[in-house]
Amino acid sequence: MVRYNYNKLVRDRIPEEINNEKGRKCKYRVLNDEEYLKELNKKVLEEANEFVEENSIEELGDLMEVINAIMILKGYNNEQIIKSMETKRNKKGAFKCKIFLEYVDEEKRNLEEEEELNKSFRNKK
Repeated sequence: MVRYNYNKLVRDRIPEEINNEKGRKCKYRVLNDEEYLKELNKKVLEEANEFVEENSIEELGDLMEVINAIMILKGYNNEQIIKSMETKRNKKGAFKCKIFLEYVDEEKRNLEEEEELNKSFRNKK
């Protein structure tokens, strides 16, 4: 017998599919809300990376599925999200113009800017 450890959030029907296959059995548990949000946060990064690799509609759908689950857990609805998007779009614009910021010169050190630029997710290639 070979065991493959996944330790990750999966879609609702995955355990059933695994257990219906001859010679395969899985163990799983249902997460509490705190654990669920933690795993959704990991999953959104996983799905985003898969979308970046493939740029397919299927991977975009997977990413949207995770985002939808986060919205439901947090109690957000589409209208709230759209309003938030519109507010930010009105303040800072959208991404339609394809602007790529190369650098900013400042006369003195800006700690807020440095903190933003040094966030760990920005330094992953």
